Amino acid sequence: MRRVLHPVNARLDEHLPADHKLSKVYRVGAGLTGLLLVVFGILGLIDRIGFFDTGGDTVLALNTNGALSVLSICIGSLLFIGMVIGGTFASTLNIVLGLLFIASGFVNLALLDTGLNFLAFKIPNVLFSFVVGVMLMWFGMYGRVGSALPHDNPYWRARHPEQAAREDRAHRAYRGPAPGRP
Repeated sequence: MRRVLHPVNARLDEHLPADHKLSKVYRVGAGLTGLLLVVFGILGLIDRIGFFDTGGDTVLALNTNGALSVLSICIGSLLFIGMVIGGTFASTLNIVLGLLFIASGFVNLALLDTGLNFLAFKIPNVLFSFVVGVMLMWFGMYGRVGSALPHDNPYWRARHPEQAAREDRAHRAYRGPAPGRP
């Protein structure tokens, strides 16, 4: 049963040093997306659109209302926090929020022409939600998953500890200690 639940020896929250080069990718992804959402939210609030108004007010070619503007600012702020913290936290945050954006796109697509569409979504909003979700997931998964991760990648090393140890021993035998390894 353990093998089914955890098919590899690494968890999604494996430690990544904050100064690792992958952390920059996670930080940039969180920061740029957070900035986009905060700008969208602020512009929506500046227009003084009603909080649950579904009248068709647009900001940056997307339909909005006060609730969506506040929600955008909150999610953007959360992404800024991820950018500041960096490392595995930013990566995991990007992945989780990416999944939530994609789920939101599907839920709001189902609610488009109903009275439950209190965020005033239209088709461009749904598409934006899908695009932001995929973008966040790409930023979050960059360097964490894939079939061709380099062997010095901390996530590859966590998933293949025996082979990483063999490579470290072989490297020490031929060239001395591996860079960044004792």
